[in-house]
Amino acid sequence: MHICKFFCTFVPDIYRIYMKTRLSLFVILLFALSSTAQTHIEVSNPDTWSAQELAPYVGQTVIFDVPMVVCSNYSNPLISTRRLFSATNQALPNSSAYKSIVSLNNEASVTLKGVSGYHRCGEKIYNLKAKVNSTHELTWLSGEWRGNTRAELEKGIPDLGDYRLLLCTMNLEYYLATYFDPNSSMGPDSYYEHQIQRTKVNKALSLINADAYGLVEIEQGQDALAEIAGDLNAKHPDRNYTYIDDGGQPNGSYTKAGYVYDANKLRPIGALQDFSSGTIRGERHKMMCFEEIATGERFIFSVNHFKAKSGNGSGKDADQGDGQGIFNASRTAEAQALINHYKTRYSPAIKEKDILVMGDLNAYAKEDPITLLLENGMIDLHRAFHADSSYSYQFGARAGYLDHALCNSTLYKQVTGMAGFHINSDENDNYTYDGSWSDETMFRSSDHDPVLVGLSLDSTLTYEPTPTLNNAEVMAGESDKLIISNAFKDNQPSYYAIHTVSGLLVERREITSGYQQIELPAAPGIYIVYIYADGKVYQRKMIVR
Repeated sequence: MHICKFFCTFVPDIYRIYMKTRLSLFVILLFALSSTAQTHIEVSNPDTWSAQELAPYVGQTVIFDVPMVVCSNYSNPLISTRRLFSATNQALPNSSAYKSIVSLNNEASVTLKGVSGYHRCGEKIYNLKAKVNSTHELTWLSGEWRGNTRAELEKGIPDLGDYRLLLCTMNLEYYLATYFDPNSSMGPDSYYEHQIQRTKVNKALSLINADAYGLVEIEQGQDALAEIAGDLNAKHPDRNYTYIDDGGQPNGSYTKAGYVYDANKLRPIGALQDFSSGTIRGERHKMMCFEEIATGERFIFSVNHFKAKSGNGSGKDADQGDGQGIFNASRTAEAQALINHYKTRYSPAIKEKDILVMGDLNAYAKEDPITLLLENGMIDLHRAFHADSSYSYQFGARAGYLDHALCNSTLYKQVTGMAGFHINSDENDNYTYDGSWSDETMFRSSDHDPVLVGLSLDSTLTYEPTPTLNNAEVMAGESDKLIISNAFKDNQPSYYAIHTVSGLLVERREITSGYQQIELPAAPGIYIVYIYADGKVYQRKMIVR
């Protein structure tokens, strides 16, 4: 109080003597300190944080004590205390957990104005200092950007373990070598746009340097596949890339699924399978048995493109309001057709059980088509290797994976690693082949990320059944701790995650020992402990009193 009175009384006199005394410097210092004071916003739980918590700070300058994550990167990016995921990527459609995630997502982001430079989704801002304009808008002042940069991705693909074969699938966002239509919203409008598309796709696939590619949204016929194989050979003269010829005309105006592979490493066994059922289009659903030339080991590689969530659905294909969108019934039928063809026709005929299913299935992890595949013995490799943090696509600032990699239990033991390569989904749409003619990098070569799987084929490996809940269990330990036992595997990653009963993530960590002790949540309540081990997901309920 006395300092304030002193300040108000004597500032005019200080200015009259032109600030030549020590007293004037002291007063100015006090003024400077008072005008630059910041409020530190302490975020106790990033997963429950709501932008409404900014209400008391409107008009103030604040510093966040947790890194803020870019969730959408247009001119004024959306940021949040966490990466936002599509609700059906994390929870069963229309469940209480699904509804909780939707509600939390809707309240979790805020617009950040005044940012300079280009930043990708997934980048984090540490020590963000900003002015709070409202509960939905901040103005950037300073901060430190870290992670998920283009420079990091240009160093190479994610670690996939000690593999002998590398497989890659990618939705090419309508790759056309001919049939350019300036009146169509699909694919390049001209030969010039296609050349940019071609350059970007080639740079992406060349860096990945896979032994086999499963490509979807690629022009029907052989011209587009031949072009991609030729471009890869030009970049990798030690390779011998070719493609599976599925017959028909050289090109066409619709898209399909197709294979490009290195004939020095793999040879096709038998005839290409394209299965159809009712309205299911065979050109979008393929199976091919490949043999590794060096070892004679074989596996079935199925590449698929399920029906999209866009358009107008009716009857069972109408939007049911459960988060799965339109045409869910059709996608579920496609999953069933895949299962039927593999089990009753192809596997018995080719005498091979190991199968890897990849491609754009246009369904998130917890939606009906994926659930059906899991119920029929498939293992979700996204979940097995990355718990619930994996993604390959982004829509409306929500991440998730529509691009899948699933295998049966016998092949799972031969999978060394799996990952999405995030060169596309985290990019701004301005960098597409038709959005920025000056950007000819591999980034935003599609709207979907490539998905990669490493294989070390060995048919002598025996499959050990996944531990049951009786021995991969959560046991009571000390009063404030739990013990997870028998979930750790030397050659496969395993994780645990604790969620509230409504689906909120409390904690997620890798399991690093066969007898892992974890902390109990501090707040009383009902929680679900998920264990991701040996390609399966187990859960146990616990009550904290």
